Amino acid sequence: MSGEIDFHGAKVAFFIDDHILVYRRDNKPGIPFPDLLDLPGGGRENGESGAECVARETWEEFGIRIATEEFEHVQTYPNWRGSGAVALFFICRSSSDILDQIVFGDEGQDWQTMPVAEFLASNDAVPHLQLRLQEYLKT
Repeated sequence: MSGEIDFHGAKVAFFIDDHILVYRRDNKPGIPFPDLLDLPGGGRENGESGAECVARETWEEFGIRIATEEFEHVQTYPNWRGSGAVALFFICRSSSDILDQIVFGDEGQDWQTMPVAEFLASNDAVPHLQLRLQEYLKT
């Protein structure tokens, strides 16, 4: 562990020019937030740091490698389940050149980039991630 607080997972708002990278979660019974738009990220593995977690998840989900120093930890939040270790929220920025590198993984139905305002207004997005992004944008 790299001196960070204990956390269960991390998400990243990955800005590509003036859009944000999202994917639609699988629509399977028993998974959290089925069929909703989600941000890259996921659960922590093997004591990795928050930046290592979102870098690994971005690789697994989208096939793009981003150096850990490119991810900026901006917020720490209570677990969306209401108890347990906290969650971390990161920001990363890239140009549209990175879109050519995307190879979508086996989690989720599809991916897209969308205007930030569209993600924030969508009824199909994970609600607590919309709130985290709104809070970040207010700073």
